[in-house]
Amino acid sequence: MTDLKLLALDEEDLAVVSAHLQDAVVKIIDMGFLPTAQRFALLLNRFDWDQQVVAGESVRRRTGLHFERVRAAQCRGMAAAARDGVLNLLAVTFLPTDAPSGYVLLTFSGGAEVRLEVECIEAGLKDLGPAWGCAHAPKHDGRPQEAPDDAGMHPA
Repeated sequence: MTDLKLLALDEEDLAVVSAHLQDAVVKIIDMGFLPTAQRFALLLNRFDWDQQVVAGESVRRRTGLHFERVRAAQCRGMAAAARDGVLNLLAVTFLPTDAPSGYVLLTFSGGAEVRLEVECIEAGLKDLGPAWGCAHAPKHDGRPQEAPDDAGMHPA
């Protein structure tokens, strides 16, 4: 399979990006906000849902994701001391405020979250290298997620 490269400019596009990133893992240290450039970027190891399981192994790929026109970034549920901690990405969603502005939410298992205040949706995703095998595919219990609130949010 060829490397994945996506651009998201609206909520529908962002939903496609989110689907491809479901169950990606990311180290906290591999996320960063550049206020002067208005950019938030992260490196992830995404589960390749499109790749066939080969020899009993699932497939992961190293992927870069960036958001442009970011006014502010906040996070919750990530202890500053746990910069080497690993998070499991569940979804990337958009909450409009004064369209096209709003918040992009990166929701992780365990209640961790990154909230980006954006002028508009402008995101890019790109695979950065070859795929590799992993022993287990992600599994879900089907429970719905609760809506996030502002409690515990702090600048990223």
